[in-house]
Amino acid sequence: MKGASKRKHRRRGRRHTFLRRSPFLVFYWQGKQLCFENYLTRKKIAASIETAALLDFFPDWDHEEAAFRRWPEYTAESLRNAIRRLVQESFLQRSALLNPPQDPSEKALHKWKAWNPTASFFHMQTKDSYTPEISREEIRWAKELLQAQRAPAPAKNYPTARTIVLPQESYSGEFPRVLQARRTWRKFGREPISKEAVARLLYLSFGVQGWLRVPEGGRFAQKTSPSGGALHPAEAYLLVQNVRGIPRGVYHYDAVGHRLQEIRRGATPAEIQKLLAGQWWFRDSAFVVFLTAVFRRTQWKYDYPRAYRAVLAEAGHLCQTFCLTATWLNLAPFCTMAFADTRIEQTLRLDGISESVLYAMGAGTKPAKK
Repeated sequence: MKGASKRKHRRRGRRHTFLRRSPFLVFYWQGKQLCFENYLTRKKIAASIETAALLDFFPDWDHEEAAFRRWPEYTAESLRNAIRRLVQESFLQRSALLNPPQDPSEKALHKWKAWNPTASFFHMQTKDSYTPEISREEIRWAKELLQAQRAPAPAKNYPTARTIVLPQESYSGEFPRVLQARRTWRKFGREPISKEAVARLLYLSFGVQGWLRVPEGGRFAQKTSPSGGALHPAEAYLLVQNVRGIPRGVYHYDAVGHRLQEIRRGATPAEIQKLLAGQWWFRDSAFVVFLTAVFRRTQWKYDYPRAYRAVLAEAGHLCQTFCLTATWLNLAPFCTMAFADTRIEQTLRLDGISESVLYAMGAGTKPAKK
């Protein structure tokens, strides 16, 4: 038995630990400080140029002991400490296997291909920027900012330029009325919105209106808002809490079949407030729409990172269409970019990489006039 125990111990001693540099790293100087960021895990550290050399040494899986041979001038303990910290902060990956299974998040971000690292760095590093609740300090800061300095001018002017005076008119009709009546509402009535009104709003904002067939084969969806290459990466999800004929819950809007697909039952004002980063003034809205993007649709044709801008612009097109349509329906719409990205994506059961939330909007009935 003693001999068997020794043999087991010797086998354990021969086990190797393998290291690899995390695949989604960038580094830059911020002032005099060298900074490293893993934009998949959103971890950031300040370190020395020697850290860059250590990370560069492990482009693929290799024995940890190889670092000891590469830098004999350092003690094994100091190198182990450096490696341990880089592993803890997700800049190095450690495995007992030479080729371990790929992490699902890494696999999803690798599919961004030529959009890496430019677009994916911006996408990942700007998520979850807001605190869960709005603090008194934030409110005080906003008030003090307004008192300390004027807001920037909302329009640019060239005072010395030659000008052409344009005719001013009084516009009438349904279309100008809707444009001029659009507002972001922060108070809502207690009356529920009808299912029919929600159906009209969703169809005219996000629904497929028709199909464009091309001679080369295939068809492309036509909607009321433009999309780069007619690829329409956007999807709409609803959190419903006060709509007559639709149970409280979370739904996906099928833009082709014009129907709601249930993800889960239940919704509360507290959940809306939490998902919208503590903005209590939206908690009593009848429903919220979370607009997401399925990035592979745009990446299929546009294999360069600038196309990420087109996806963001499309979210803006769709939101304005939504708000104008809601105004036309005599509802009280709102929109916001302040929300809890990861919490929403967990609610919608999305990975946040291949499909991610970009915008939030919603509506309620108008409050009673006092």
